[in-house]
Amino acid sequence: MISAGDFRNGVTFEMDGSVWQIVEFQHVKPGKGAAFVRTKIRDVINGTVIEKTFNPTEKFPTAFIERKDMEYSYSDGDLYYFMDGETYELIPINKSELNDNFKFVKENMTCKVLSYKGKVFGVEPPVFVELQVSQTDPGFKGDTATNTTKPATLETGAEIRVPLFINEGDMIRVDTRTGEYLERA
Repeated sequence: MISAGDFRNGVTFEMDGSVWQIVEFQHVKPGKGAAFVRTKIRDVINGTVIEKTFNPTEKFPTAFIERKDMEYSYSDGDLYYFMDGETYELIPINKSELNDNFKFVKENMTCKVLSYKGKVFGVEPPVFVELQVSQTDPGFKGDTATNTTKPATLETGAEIRVPLFINEGDMIRVDTRTGEYLERA
C-alpha cells in the first residue's frame, strides 16, 4: 500500500480497477484548510492522462509493472515477435500495443516489454539507437545557415530532421523519446 503523501514521479498504483502512473505531483499546503496532493496521472494500459487531487492520507495498493528485456525478432502483419533471452520463447505483441517511437527499432534490438499481471501493455525501445540514413537530399556548399535541417529517411523507414552535413549511408544516433538527431555515430 502507498499513501498519496508518498507519491513520486513514476510510482504506479491501482485505483478504480485500473493501473495508474504518476506523471507529475505537487504537495500543496494552503494557508487555510488541509493539505492535499495535486497530480497528473496516466493510465498505463490505455494511456489516458487525467489530473486528480488526493488527500495525503488516502492509501492505494501498489502496482508492480514487470519490465523485461526482450529482443525484437521480426514482424508478421500486425504482430511483432519478441524473444525472451532466457527461455528463447517468441512472444507475439499486437501493433496497437506499440508506441510511435517503435519506428526507430530494427530487428535484433533489445527492448523493454512492459506487462502487468501477465498482460503486455507496452514496449519501451532503447533510449538511444544508431541507425543508417537510407535517403536524404545532398547538402550544398554554402548552405551554412545556423541550425538548418533537412528531412532524412532512416533504415527503419522513420523520417526525422538532420543537419545539412549528413549524407546517405551515414550512421547517426537518434533519441527515441523525442525522435531527434543527436550526433554522428
